[in-house]
Amino acid sequence: MTSSTSRAIGVWYTAALGVVMALIGVTLTVGGAWLLLVGGSAYYLLAGLVLCGAGGLIFLRRRLGAMIYAALWLFTIIWAIWEVGLDGWALVPRVVAPTVILGLVLIAWPVLAPDRGRRHALVGAGALAGIVAIAGVTITLANRAAPPHALPSPMPAGLSSAIADAGEDWVAYGGTYASRRYSPLAQITPENVDRLERVWTYRTGDTPETKWGAETTPLKVGDRIYLCSARNELMALDARSGRELWRYDPDVGDDWIPYTAACRGVAYHAQPDVPETQPCAARVIEGTLDGRLIAVDARTGRPCADFGENGQVDIKAGMGEVIPGMVAITSPPVVIRGVIVTGHQVTDGQWNEAPSGVVQGFDVVTGELSWAWDLGRPGETGRPEGEETFTRGTPNMWTIASGDEALGLVYLPMGNSSSDYWSRDRSVEENRYATALVALDVTTGQPAWRFQTVRIDVWDYDLGSQATLLDLPVDGGLVPALALPSKQGDLYLLDRRTGRPLTPVEERPAPQGGVEPEMRAATQPFSSFHTLAKRDLTERDMWGMSPIDQMICRIGFRQAAYEGIYTPPTADRRWIQYPGYNGGSDWGGVAYDPVRGLIIANYNDMPNYNRLVPREEATEQGWYPRGHPALKGQDEMPESRGGVPEAAEGAGDPQWGVPYAIDVNAGWRMGFTGMLCKQPPYGGIRAIDVRTGRTVWDRPLGQARKNGPFGIPSMLPIDIGTPNNGGSVVTASGLIFIAAATDDLIRAIDIRTGETIWSDVLPAGGQASPIVYAHEGRQYLLIMAGGHHFMETPPGDHVIAYALPADS
Repeated sequence: MTSSTSRAIGVWYTAALGVVMALIGVTLTVGGAWLLLVGGSAYYLLAGLVLCGAGGLIFLRRRLGAMIYAALWLFTIIWAIWEVGLDGWALVPRVVAPTVILGLVLIAWPVLAPDRGRRHALVGAGALAGIVAIAGVTITLANRAAPPHALPSPMPAGLSSAIADAGEDWVAYGGTYASRRYSPLAQITPENVDRLERVWTYRTGDTPETKWGAETTPLKVGDRIYLCSARNELMALDARSGRELWRYDPDVGDDWIPYTAACRGVAYHAQPDVPETQPCAARVIEGTLDGRLIAVDARTGRPCADFGENGQVDIKAGMGEVIPGMVAITSPPVVIRGVIVTGHQVTDGQWNEAPSGVVQGFDVVTGELSWAWDLGRPGETGRPEGEETFTRGTPNMWTIASGDEALGLVYLPMGNSSSDYWSRDRSVEENRYATALVALDVTTGQPAWRFQTVRIDVWDYDLGSQATLLDLPVDGGLVPALALPSKQGDLYLLDRRTGRPLTPVEERPAPQGGVEPEMRAATQPFSSFHTLAKRDLTERDMWGMSPIDQMICRIGFRQAAYEGIYTPPTADRRWIQYPGYNGGSDWGGVAYDPVRGLIIANYNDMPNYNRLVPREEATEQGWYPRGHPALKGQDEMPESRGGVPEAAEGAGDPQWGVPYAIDVNAGWRMGFTGMLCKQPPYGGIRAIDVRTGRTVWDRPLGQARKNGPFGIPSMLPIDIGTPNNGGSVVTASGLIFIAAATDDLIRAIDIRTGETIWSDVLPAGGQASPIVYAHEGRQYLLIMAGGHHFMETPPGDHVIAYALPADS
């Protein structure tokens, strides 16, 4: 290449660089002025003005432009460290893009300078080295984790607990109905876990084209694995090989799929004193997306003829009109003292007069109704008669219950009323039981006690997690207790006999105002035992891939209503809900190691960016509820949820029958890049000492490998901490197994330090809780990789078993 050609290329490069810098400067100037006007940082306006000047001078090939930009870059570094310190993730949007521009400016230096040669090559090499060093330091700081505290001493020996943990089998969703997700198996250890290998994979053959998210946790009983597929096909597998032994299809239509085609699991019940060869001596029970309970023979998969009508019971009886997709059982029932207890999901945000959230108990053998707890009909336990129905629009129990066979209590994590974000027309009983843990007497179906975590909930903070039963050492003895996680992040310890808090619960003043100021509770309860919640957000917590989208998020923060947690919903502008409706803790729950006395909690750490939408505006947008006459003739399933295009839950929910619809920006994404407006991490995992509530260690959960701007996977093996759904399992050898995150990995974590010591790439998203079991002397790890549409992980139908090599 001739010198004249090189010179021409340099001139064009410099001109283009100057134009780009000036355009970025204009953008920062306009946006920075806007941000300053709404009370935000002045940096962006100043940086924009300087960048415009530097870009103009570089366009004119003046070295002064490069010097001005270098000064701006140095000022930016100082300002960034002043604003956020050495927080690596916080520094990324402040430092990385300006440093890249600095590199581009230094490349142009030979064209700008009157002489060229070795000196400028050294300048360029030095600049490149500096850029690499800054990027490396930033990434290193982003991945810093606080060192773990010393592990607490083991729990006191010699105290007899009434709780039985899983052993070689995994007989209920949480291992047992105590829901501790703890296995006493210890063949797989921190020392040999890196030798784990896949020993079998089973494909269910059931992956919906949309709304995928099976969320399935299998059971293992004897020599068999029992599970359900996304659309409720039941199957039994050989525990050693994964070979299918039988399959039963209850024929659930796609029009009944609610927000997600999920079947979190099944229940197993063996009748005492009944010969094993008798039909349905042991049975597998599942709830379906169309609101049925199905019971099949655990040996053959044939329907149990003595259960309901040919092996099924319709839980919708007594509910009145039920539009397909409005009532679905997505979580496994529990069986306590011979009673199947089931709740159901009522699709959020559609009709204010949605079907009832009634919780029902059925005889495990005959399927006859034992009782129905309809909180709108206190004292009545039967089905309504004549034209009467169960009370419509009431809170439901969509998630997984736990139970205490000895006490005869089942613990129901209750949801909210049908219109999550409007409360004026709720009854006294709705406000009493919504977003509360309710202990029902399984014999009578009547409440024994309740503990409410939110007063008059208008934030969709329903209890998504199972209560985990544990025995708490107090004064030399054991108190029957339970740990209750919440979406707000608070973790409560309660006496499971009475609901009495075992650690202080503080009532703190709550923000007031919003569209229903007269309805907002003056105080809200806060746990003094432990919280997963972080401090309130500030403008400095806003993030992005560059200063521009960070600035846009800062403007959004300043324009929104935000007074911390429980900021009341607003219609005239957006309001920030932090944490968002995904937690804190959600349906994955927590695990508990009874030997080490550690609660293992994975959690989300993201805000939602919401607005109540007046009815007229919502109708103009076409936001109609599922089954509305305006939708007649339209193909509602599976492409849309009611009249709303498929999106995150709450993103255009009509709440038909109240004055406002709801528009939720889940996770608060910046529209252009799709990046989240809050800085990472977005999810984590933590070990908590049950005796003190102290954090032993806390780590980001999930790598950045499947995340990036514009939906492009970065494939970076950096622990950014991603959104997560699904729970963990803890083993006696000191391992935590968990998938849950959006990086499509299953991992083993050392319970002593929180460090990941093994991982494997799954063929689909791992939004499910794993199990651990043993068969013929070999320990297995089992996970369902079904993906999840809301979490934007790839769909699948894979059930994968891991074990150590057979010759180990």
